[in-house]
Amino acid sequence: MAVNLLDFDLEGLTAFCETLGERRFRAVQLFRWIHQKGESDFEQMSDLAKSLRGKLAGAAVVQGLPLISEHVSADGTTKWLFDVGAGNAVETVYIPEADRGTLCVSSQAGCAVGCRFCSTGHQGFSRNLSTGEIVAQLWFAEHRLRPASGERVIDNVVMMGMGEPLQNYGALVPALRTMLDDHGYGLSRRRVTVSTSGMVGKIDQLREDCPVALAVSLHAPNDALRDHLVPLNRKDGIDALLDACVRYLERAPRDFVTFEYCMLDGVNDSTEHARELVRLVKGRVPCKFNLIPFNPFPASGLKRSPRERVMAFGDVLLQAGIVTTIRRTRGDDIDAACGQLAGEVQDRTNARERLQQRREAIPIVPIVENRP
Repeated sequence: MAVNLLDFDLEGLTAFCETLGERRFRAVQLFRWIHQKGESDFEQMSDLAKSLRGKLAGAAVVQGLPLISEHVSADGTTKWLFDVGAGNAVETVYIPEADRGTLCVSSQAGCAVGCRFCSTGHQGFSRNLSTGEIVAQLWFAEHRLRPASGERVIDNVVMMGMGEPLQNYGALVPALRTMLDDHGYGLSRRRVTVSTSGMVGKIDQLREDCPVALAVSLHAPNDALRDHLVPLNRKDGIDALLDACVRYLERAPRDFVTFEYCMLDGVNDSTEHARELVRLVKGRVPCKFNLIPFNPFPASGLKRSPRERVMAFGDVLLQAGIVTTIRRTRGDDIDAACGQLAGEVQDRTNARERLQQRREAIPIVPIVENRP
């Protein structure tokens, strides 16, 4: 069976070429053709030896993901749905901005974490994507969007699509290395971000193997609330997570961790919650906060925080000297905003039933702030 060359980082491709009796420089040439030029036809790779092209024709392919649909938002955001087989499909989102183009990439068909506020988690989990399926999203988007001038379109990649990237660690790291490689996409480590719901051991492992920018889905200032919103928290807890973030920064390309915080009406959005966050992180973890407007969906039972409350929450953090931004919603008219990616998942985890049972057993009770 032919191997898909999108599954290999440069070292992997070098090892594969060695099995064909070829030297490393041939792997570099091939890698450049695939990733820098977007070429999938070996016969069009003109500077490869004819003998190598013949060997590749019988042993390998450059196979992207079948495109199911493309939707373009009024704000220019583009969402693609890709077929990954067996009734599963994943979504990828391109967000154009004045100073950069950002691609939001999926790492799993579905997600097993089951965060209360995330539409993907309510779809359940089917399987991990391969390295080639992760890279194929960037390969497709870059070469579909690249203008005739040949200038790079995507200079920022965030692993914030469907799935928990660190639960698919073995496929994730080679994909990251392909993104970073100067013979591939040449992205800066500062411009590639892995977002995690808080897998402490894997954060430590990523620190050693391929440190890129880190974003952590925090969403609560204490374990009691986070245990319910982000079930993964029950394994290690917030203190262990913050300690892992501090260790990560010793190797990271940025000198701060981004904490993602989804604003949920009456659940985690009071100024007392904000003050609790300040006590939790100030002087402990160099960080910035990204406050995310919740994108409602019926199964969640949750509502978006009013803008006035989001602003008041952010003011508490800012007054404490913590850099804080409020994320603009992009692509919400095509369900491409944060937390909306659902794709099509053949669930193996009975997620809907489990999440409904959890919602009924431990309903979130809105917290009313004490006011003078």
